Amino acid sequence: MTETPPITTLADDTAYAEAVQLAVDSAAAYYADGTSTLDDDAYDRLVRGIQAYEEEHPESVLPSSPTGKVAGGAVVGDVPHTVPMLSLDNVFGAEQLADWAAGLERRLGRPVTVWSVEPKLDGLAISARYRHGRLAQLVTRGDGTAGEDVSHAIGTIVGLPDRLTDAVTVELRGEVMMTASQFEDACAKRQAHDGTTFANPRSAAAGTLRAQDRPYVCELTFFGYGVLPSPGDDSEPATRLRELPHSQVMEWVATQGVQTTAVTPVAGIVAETLERVQERVGEIAGLRATLPFGIDGIVIKCDLATDQAEAGFSSRAPRWAIAYKLPATEKITKLLRVEWNTGRTGIIAPRAVLEPVELDGSTVTYATLHNVADITRRGLMLGDSVTVYKAGDVIPRVEAPVVHLRTGDEQPIAIPQVCPSCGDAIDTSQERWRCVRGRGCRAIASITYAVGRDTLDIEGLAENRIQQMLDTGLIADFADLFFLTKEQLLGLERMGETSSDNLIAAIEQAKTRPLSRVFAALGVRGTGRSMSRRVARHFATMDAIRAADAEAIQQVEGMGPEKAPVVVDELIELAPLIDKLVRAGVNMTEPGATPPSAEPQEPSADLPLVSMSVVVTGTMTGPLAQLSRNEVNELIERAGGKASSSVSAKTSLLVAGEKAGSKRTKAESLGVRIVSPEEFAEQVNAFLTNDDANV
Repeated sequence: MTETPPITTLADDTAYAEAVQLAVDSAAAYYADGTSTLDDDAYDRLVRGIQAYEEEHPESVLPSSPTGKVAGGAVVGDVPHTVPMLSLDNVFGAEQLADWAAGLERRLGRPVTVWSVEPKLDGLAISARYRHGRLAQLVTRGDGTAGEDVSHAIGTIVGLPDRLTDAVTVELRGEVMMTASQFEDACAKRQAHDGTTFANPRSAAAGTLRAQDRPYVCELTFFGYGVLPSPGDDSEPATRLRELPHSQVMEWVATQGVQTTAVTPVAGIVAETLERVQERVGEIAGLRATLPFGIDGIVIKCDLATDQAEAGFSSRAPRWAIAYKLPATEKITKLLRVEWNTGRTGIIAPRAVLEPVELDGSTVTYATLHNVADITRRGLMLGDSVTVYKAGDVIPRVEAPVVHLRTGDEQPIAIPQVCPSCGDAIDTSQERWRCVRGRGCRAIASITYAVGRDTLDIEGLAENRIQQMLDTGLIADFADLFFLTKEQLLGLERMGETSSDNLIAAIEQAKTRPLSRVFAALGVRGTGRSMSRRVARHFATMDAIRAADAEAIQQVEGMGPEKAPVVVDELIELAPLIDKLVRAGVNMTEPGATPPSAEPQEPSADLPLVSMSVVVTGTMTGPLAQLSRNEVNELIERAGGKASSSVSAKTSLLVAGEKAGSKRTKAESLGVRIVSPEEFAEQVNAFLTNDDANV
């Protein structure tokens, strides 16, 4: 979260005038049907550039400038608002938030004693007018003074009931948006209708809210964030609503059957100090990537009605509220080409090569496309302007093409007819295509992975040596390594007595690795090193794993209903390889783990990290310097903790090495305890030096 957001620099009056026109046109499209030529971040940069130019050249300010106007002043509606629907001013970091709060308190002449902190939803603001408890009209924000009537959407919006619990006449204000699942459904319907998809959930929601003549219906979601009693209504309930703190107003809204963010992990809270406000900002930011809907910031406002009334309004925004903006997680860029790669399990995966774009703190050049079906579903073409999404540690993904930006020069994406690795046929029976040779296609990759440091850790077995063994027919998979003899190794080029003895010893040592590493070496689709540790500790033995059905596999932490059947199928396919490992005498048990049928054991209270969620970031130093990240995670779990890759409100401890970046910043904002690698090593020293550590 940056304190100084980037702006578009304008050189002269001509550039300024062009920027104003671009901003107005983009805002008109954005607030009309979501088809802006600019993504949110680019628009914000442009408007900040316009504002900066106007501050330096006040004599050049154009009447059409979007600065100081609600919704950029681009949309004109025909339904007057009873009370203006204003925008919010922005801050971009803790220091700017503190400056804004200090200015507000100077205006009030006293400290703000209670703050309200809520997520800023990435949707469209609407006013829902209820008469005697019945939903009568929906109106968009428009230009803030008047909006468009979109009452035709009544009945298609989840969270916005036709009737309230009480027969009251009120105006509910909130955000209309699409959840991730609603967006996928909307894209599928549009794809079936005209072969195109929506660019992103917000544009899909904007177009859907206004659409009246589509042959298909798309569902929307509403979250309420405020309520206005009917003007002139001086009844006791209306007066009480006007006098209640915002937090209590939202409690009342929820009792009326209206959806609020109280039902989400980022529910609004009240805070008595700015420190707690900043802490909650960090918590919400940490949960952002896990939410089924989009947020682009956090709204901080005075909770008390008296504070709001005294602070008042500017021409475009309330002075008692501010939006704490989060870094953009979605931008528009160009899809330059698609690369097709065959993985170590034979899966053929496409990868998007993009025009580089700065996104969520990093430069994104590549993004996942998942599979052929995904490309087809999204209607992607080479040369498309595409929306790319990234948040936290999530791998960047291409969301959809921005269809209205097409020029006609776009080309179809060539789909491979044979395996791009070996040229053999492709099995297209599943959504994820696979080379008919399976793991055999990329045997070198699967074996190299299996013998690596974080799996079986067979020292001295480099990729070129593995290739040599494959070429001479000594091995076909990594299980064959355990049957090699010294005489066979001596027959290989550049393998002498000493190197052969060392490799045989290393292979023999690999037989003693814990089940978690053996399972990881198998390369089961749908699992990685972390999931392999969970599987091994849950079942304790390979026999128990192989005997488990999908329902039993799903009991492993983090193993969802879609992944579990894949694991079962994979284990059936890998049965000959596993049998070969058993015959070779490879260990098939996890030290210290208890089989599911046995009496479960509570973690020892003596373990230094018992029940703690630990995240490791940066370059490790001291005793941890020689460990891989996987080995550090194993160390955490042996000491009773849970290794995690992302910082959130549930994180107990962050081990921050050299060059620790955004994770440290997030941990600081959340108040998570931060230690150096040396301090952490001292805390878990007994496990680091234990003979059973396998480190």
